[in-house]
Amino acid sequence: MIHIFDGAMGTILQQKGLLAPGYCPELLNVDRPEEITAVHQQYIDAGSTIIETNTFGASPLKLAHYDLSERAREINIAAVKAARAAAGDKVKIAGSMGPTGKFIKPLGDLDFEDAYENYKVQAAALAEGGADYILIETSIDLQEMRAALLAAKEVTKLPVICQLSYSEDGRTVTGTDPQTAAITLDAMGADIIGINCSLGPEQLVPIVKILSENTEKPISVQPNAGLPQLVNGKTTFPMGPEDFGNWAPKLVQAGATYIGGCCGTSPAHIAAIKDALKDFPEPTFKPLRRRLMLSSRSKTVAVDKELPTVLIGERINPTGRKKLAAEIKDGSFLSVKKEAMDQVKAGAKLLDVNMGVGGIDQAKAMKKAITEISQLTDAPLVIDTSDPEVLEAGLRAYPGRALINSVSAEKERLRTFIPLAIKYGAAILCLPLTDDGIPKTAEERLKVMDIIISEAKKAGLKDGDFLLDGLVMTVAADQYACAHVLNTLRLYREKYGYPATMGLSNISFGLPNRPLINSTFFAMCLAAGLDAPIMNPYDEQMQNALMASMALLGKDPNGKDFSTNEKNLSVPKKAAVAKQEDLAPLEAIKQAVIEGNADAMPELLERAFADNIDPNKLTEKALTAAMNEIGVDFGAGRVFLPQVLLSAEAMRSAFNIIKEKYPAKEGEGKGTVVLATVKGDVHDLGKNIVGALLENSGFNLIDLGKDVPAEEIVASAIKNDADIVGLCALMTTTMTEIDEVIRQLKESGNTSKVIVGGAALTQDYADEAGADFYAQDAVIALNIANDIISK
Repeated sequence: MIHIFDGAMGTILQQKGLLAPGYCPELLNVDRPEEITAVHQQYIDAGSTIIETNTFGASPLKLAHYDLSERAREINIAAVKAARAAAGDKVKIAGSMGPTGKFIKPLGDLDFEDAYENYKVQAAALAEGGADYILIETSIDLQEMRAALLAAKEVTKLPVICQLSYSEDGRTVTGTDPQTAAITLDAMGADIIGINCSLGPEQLVPIVKILSENTEKPISVQPNAGLPQLVNGKTTFPMGPEDFGNWAPKLVQAGATYIGGCCGTSPAHIAAIKDALKDFPEPTFKPLRRRLMLSSRSKTVAVDKELPTVLIGERINPTGRKKLAAEIKDGSFLSVKKEAMDQVKAGAKLLDVNMGVGGIDQAKAMKKAITEISQLTDAPLVIDTSDPEVLEAGLRAYPGRALINSVSAEKERLRTFIPLAIKYGAAILCLPLTDDGIPKTAEERLKVMDIIISEAKKAGLKDGDFLLDGLVMTVAADQYACAHVLNTLRLYREKYGYPATMGLSNISFGLPNRPLINSTFFAMCLAAGLDAPIMNPYDEQMQNALMASMALLGKDPNGKDFSTNEKNLSVPKKAAVAKQEDLAPLEAIKQAVIEGNADAMPELLERAFADNIDPNKLTEKALTAAMNEIGVDFGAGRVFLPQVLLSAEAMRSAFNIIKEKYPAKEGEGKGTVVLATVKGDVHDLGKNIVGALLENSGFNLIDLGKDVPAEEIVASAIKNDADIVGLCALMTTTMTEIDEVIRQLKESGNTSKVIVGGAALTQDYADEAGADFYAQDAVIALNIANDIISK
């Protein structure tokens, strides 16, 4: 069945003159409920079968801007009541929850738990008011979406719709692609997964298709009426109702069954959707084959018998490693982060994370490790612990779909770990152990595996949620240990078809020449059905065995990868990546910025100072050069916002050390930037990112905040003799304030260069408004600012 959402609420309220500057749109639910009901009625008359409450900004954190946080419950309940007055019992009501406008740590300063509590308040109020769905919409960060989804499921029994907002590159601002979103949100229990805002229907068709190819959950889509334009001083959307409606069948064919509109759409656009779909056949979708899919914030990794082997890096584990254990105990995660990056460079696709150090708060350590590593690398993580409290700390902090290492048939482990897997959408590594010990033969292990999988499926896990461990013992103690493992792998493959894993090095314990035993055993296991070994990715002999095995087993067709790998060429090339300690100081500092390694800066800069390298050269050739390279990679989609912010933090660390060593003289510095979100707009997320990059790059930043009148911006630019004025507007209803600021700047005679940006803006709009530059994202804004100052 196809369901039709409504369109924009704010546009109609603005047309009615109900949105005075500085007035909270959501307060109309209390002050003028009849006006809200009237808008809902227009959409119902146009054909909407689901209408959204006027609560996009009605969470406590968003209402704080208007000093209305304490009235969140009242405003949300009133909104549902106003919607119900129009909907009756025939049209469903979706309780809208929009973004907080802040990034969750470490991308921003909002704590995950504060975001979670914020959404709990709003979701509970929407449910209390009588909403039929919870709709989490226009989110640009997967971690914020996770907080809202967990909160909604905690306090309501309502179906939850999760809609992220994607940019033209097909990713959210923080780098999440549609496949990763679908995999993560499906596993966490979202009932409907979709997209709204930011783009028109033409750009959203391929995104809808990717979503539908990665989940069997219904797909929702609410496009804008094209990209906004400035015409005669007014913000307009180019796509009329008929053109908009013509895209509805294509969105259904791509996989959507919930369709509506976002910015720039009206009841006429919704009527056009209804008309376009009135004779459209009921869509049918093929069931998906469920594979084990794990995700980080920005990448999905599939583990399957038909795919190349996936290495799980085992090195972030303090067991038997005194230095790593001591660092973790001291609160230093330098080696943890280095191991994460190095293992990925060596070929690890997943990273096992273990914080098993005695005498520490392991839950706190796990949360910190997961948070740090997920910033540094896009490899999905495996949370390795036997403690449910530590496990939950890691799962809660992780912005993706993790693997739990491990769930055994021990009663306490089944009781505590499986519910956590379901709550957080994690997959489980199944270890055939019981309260009575280790089963010896393959047949005994299979019986234990039956218990684990049966209990997990009873609780709600499904095919695609399991990775089976072959359980390796040492051949020095049992001459048939290898045979038991090989038989176990074959039986797993024959009975379940699920992928298999295991740690490999136990097999050689107590024997000489362990690398030979391990690599030979590895090749045998790959042939028997091993899909995801847990191993040291730096082990060259194991890597060679893997490479050869892939060619021999047909997973490297015709040995193509084997033949082109440098190790197998007659004249091997030199290693491509040098370690920081082997590089010249400028190159080492540049590489540290690119890797976001702020911890390495004190030592690297000491080396540079000892070599008497000029501070200006350090800034230009190392720091700025690194950020330029990051900017190119960001624009090309090779790195994403978390990595950009991490590099900016490393850059700031370097700047602070340089400034302390060589204090700037009066008049020195890159230049002064006045930054503001314009009047009427309370969104400052993008502005804050730009500010962080500018400040970290050495600019004198004057951040005026959000909802700033034109007069205040102009006065600040004049008072501070600003080189640059940066203006941000996210909402289509506030875009024209940018024109007003530029007009007043020119009338005042101020010569500051104006850079504009924001989700609703385009290059055409910036040109029409008279801006000097348009910045599509924060990195482009930084590059423009650097160019302005250099000239």
